[in-house]
Amino acid sequence: MSTVIQANSRETGHHSNLTSLRKEGYVPGVVYGFQVESTPIAVSARELEKTLREDGRNAVITLEVEDKNVQAVLNDIQKDNLKGDYLHIDFLAINMSDVLEVAVPITVVGESTGVKEGGVLQQPNRELTLNVKPSDIPESIEVDISELAIGDTITINDIRDQVEFEIVDDDELTLVTISAPVSAAELETDTETEEPVADNGADE
Repeated sequence: MSTVIQANSRETGHHSNLTSLRKEGYVPGVVYGFQVESTPIAVSARELEKTLREDGRNAVITLEVEDKNVQAVLNDIQKDNLKGDYLHIDFLAINMSDVLEVAVPITVVGESTGVKEGGVLQQPNRELTLNVKPSDIPESIEVDISELAIGDTITINDIRDQVEFEIVDDDELTLVTISAPVSAAELETDTETEEPVADNGADE
């Protein structure tokens, strides 16, 4: 069962209207996509925050837009970088029978033998792009790192057969690697700066 959010129609074209909406606790947005014309809406910031916290970024949401229920997913969220407030949100109306391309977070499980030996866990990529039906979107994909020693790496190719969904990303994409520990001497070398070279040339 999808989460239900009430979406109110709103006027467009006036910056003051958007400011007023936000002050009243609403997030301006738009819904478009499957069998839906692009429609400006406003949703409760509290309901949106609750949905993101409890159901995640990839939740299928039922938007109650006037007299119509629309199945949708969050397509884009704009936030204030300083205050963290939601500024605008795009909803993509979907056909529940169609396959979507979605980004799903990676959850690292297990304790690497390399980390136990002092190695450093690095995750250059923290999401997978999957082709999946809306009702089957997972909250995350688990990647077991228990057997990783220092210098070992997990790429998409290593887990493709272990994931039940189609992975869009290239096989070479690195997900996890265990780097060798950096010594104090190496750290000191890395932070040293070159001595400035004196300019002995005479002014012309």
